[in-house]
Amino acid sequence: MDFEKKKFTRNQRISWVRALHPCPTLASLIEKFMDFLRKGQEEGEMILDTEGFKSMVNLRLLQINHAKLQGKFKNFPAGLKWLQWKNCPIKNLPSDYAPHELAVLDLSESGIERVWGWNSNKGCVRLTKVHKSVGNATTLIQLNLNDCSNLVEFPSDVSGLKLLQNLNLVNCPNLKELPLEIGSMNSLKVLVDKTAISVLPESIFRLTKLEKLSLNGCRFIKSLPERLGNLVSLKELSLNQSAVEDLPDSVGSLTNLEKLSLMWCESLTAIPESVGNLQLLIELSINRSAIKELPPAIGSLPYLKTLSAGGCRSLSKLPDSIGGLASISELDLDETSISDLPEQIGGLKMIEKLYLRKCTSLRSLPESSGNMLTLTTLNLFGCNIIELPESIGMLENLVMLRLHQCRKLQKLPDSIGNLKSLCHLLMEKTAVTVLPESFGKLSNLMILEMRKEPLESLGTQEHLVVLPGSFFELSLLIELNARAWRISGKIPEDFKKLSSLEILDLGHNNFSSLPSRLCGLTLLRKLYLPHCEELESLPPLPSSLEEVDVSNCIALEAVSDVSNLRSLTLMNMTNCEKVVDIPGIECLEFLKRLYMSNCKACSMTVKRRLSKVCLRNIRNLSMPGSKIPDWFSQDDVQFSERRNREIKAVIVGVVVSLGRQIPEQLRYLPVVPDIQVNLLDQNKAILSTTLDLQGIPKTHEDQIHLCRYSHSYLLVLKLKDGIEIQVRKRNPPVFEGVELKKWGIHLVYENDDDYGGNEESLDESQQSVSQKLSNFFNSYEEDSQVC
Repeated sequence: MDFEKKKFTRNQRISWVRALHPCPTLASLIEKFMDFLRKGQEEGEMILDTEGFKSMVNLRLLQINHAKLQGKFKNFPAGLKWLQWKNCPIKNLPSDYAPHELAVLDLSESGIERVWGWNSNKGCVRLTKVHKSVGNATTLIQLNLNDCSNLVEFPSDVSGLKLLQNLNLVNCPNLKELPLEIGSMNSLKVLVDKTAISVLPESIFRLTKLEKLSLNGCRFIKSLPERLGNLVSLKELSLNQSAVEDLPDSVGSLTNLEKLSLMWCESLTAIPESVGNLQLLIELSINRSAIKELPPAIGSLPYLKTLSAGGCRSLSKLPDSIGGLASISELDLDETSISDLPEQIGGLKMIEKLYLRKCTSLRSLPESSGNMLTLTTLNLFGCNIIELPESIGMLENLVMLRLHQCRKLQKLPDSIGNLKSLCHLLMEKTAVTVLPESFGKLSNLMILEMRKEPLESLGTQEHLVVLPGSFFELSLLIELNARAWRISGKIPEDFKKLSSLEILDLGHNNFSSLPSRLCGLTLLRKLYLPHCEELESLPPLPSSLEEVDVSNCIALEAVSDVSNLRSLTLMNMTNCEKVVDIPGIECLEFLKRLYMSNCKACSMTVKRRLSKVCLRNIRNLSMPGSKIPDWFSQDDVQFSERRNREIKAVIVGVVVSLGRQIPEQLRYLPVVPDIQVNLLDQNKAILSTTLDLQGIPKTHEDQIHLCRYSHSYLLVLKLKDGIEIQVRKRNPPVFEGVELKKWGIHLVYENDDDYGGNEESLDESQQSVSQKLSNFFNSYEEDSQVC
């Protein structure tokens, strides 16, 4: 409908309707629509309330020329395909209306300034052509066609878009051409483009106000116009993942350019010398491009702060002029082929971060590295360096030194103790076997990770290790991981000086005893000592502990009273065959995971200690045994909802053993694999989850595992009337040799496990689930198993 200064009389409406010869139903619909229009007519202008469109869900074509709207635009039909709104009186099409099905938009003769810009990730997926009227929208400031994936044509005449500042064509993969006279849009400041265009129009040089040119993902554009340098206002040029093969020399004329991004330009092998003229350039990114070398002129960029060349595998050296980058603060050379750094790199007086991750050709750092006094982060992860220069001790502001997987690094320099600001030293899987005596001078060290691979350590480290006396001066150390360092003898009593320790991992070492005053580490939360095969006893432990792992400590016999470990949630004693008791375990009310597979000597004693208090929060439990509680359902269970009683948990119990022919690789897994819980709805599987059966026992005898799934687990959330719960062995299994001998299921409903009082006098049917579990273990009789 066209409402240009028109009033509709009833006779006009009737004759207009009759002229269509509609069926009665259509006539009625038209009459209703005309009444809707009549209500909006006011003093020669038509004001339409969008509420009237709310029920027109099947409307596909709409013409409301010269009309005004009131109300929320989200009431417009979502399936609208064609919209003509000449002389549109508003300046912005609001963001609460995103017509994703729109194919034609005509806003000619309008004062529109902004066309959408909604936050949806769908765009106008049906839009194939921008109406030519848009090219004459003389007041248009912003045009957002983001994600219009089927757009193939933009108006060729854009002479009217003199005020357009923002043009967004991101993810218009079928748009192959931009208007030849794009240069006439002389107010354009942002051009964002990810299209199928192969050529930039030559007229682009007229865009003297253009501040950002982005051609990311334009895989058909191989070259840029020679007159690109005329874009004197350009601040950002981004060509990431484009097919550009070379940059014109005129790029050096972009005197206001601050950011140049050439990442993943796989056809770009060189940067022109003229780049040295970009005196305002702050950021240069060439990550994973095919660039072979940096031009010497790069050292003439006085304000360059970030140079990122990570992943440039063809880049084998830096120019000597690199030392001229007076403002550089971050240099990323990860995964390049650089074999050595020039001595001039010591001239980087403002550098803070130097990344050399996985530079496998790099064997050493120059002595001049010590002159980078502002350096705070040095990352050499995965490099093949053999040693660090003594001058590294001059880096007084270094906070993080990362040496993970520097497998050829055999020693640390004595000067390392001079790194007074060092907080993080990460040196896992190196060949370093001795710490220098100066190590204890690292007065601010908080994180020390120097774990080795246990099997590698056995094969490459001949001598057992003793930590230097100064080591225990690291009073600020929070986390220490020295797994598989082959630390031997007795851990000194001075260990208690590491008073800030929160996480301690000394697994796979050869010491025989821990300090008797280990309980003095009052902040310690996690203590990991797996595979310490010479450790004979656990002294009193700090009450702050939350996790203790002494699994596979095969010589361990004595464990001190643990009743003070009120915050303990994890205790892993797997394969501690000689331990005879765990006194105080019955007091651990927050214990969630207790792993005691193959703890033969203490199995019966601990079972007698398991109280309702310590079983209330148990989520995973394993120990020797071949019985399931008889009040568990030992068949498939069909779930049924209970009136006013919500399902709170599902407890699954299994008896599992490992065959005599179990493969050796299974012995090193953290869990027993292949035992699953399945949910079926009308015999159709809707969920399958593998039970978390922690701890691989070094025996073929039966082990009982209990797994409790609370209402937050998907296994419980998916339960509804008729769902069947079953326990099965995976078919086919990941490993042969795991045998599922018994299994049972118990459903825990609201109030089944909430009672906190004494239950000894109650009938078993009235007891809480935790009390019944306690009764089961307390009355457990020794199994007779054939080994």
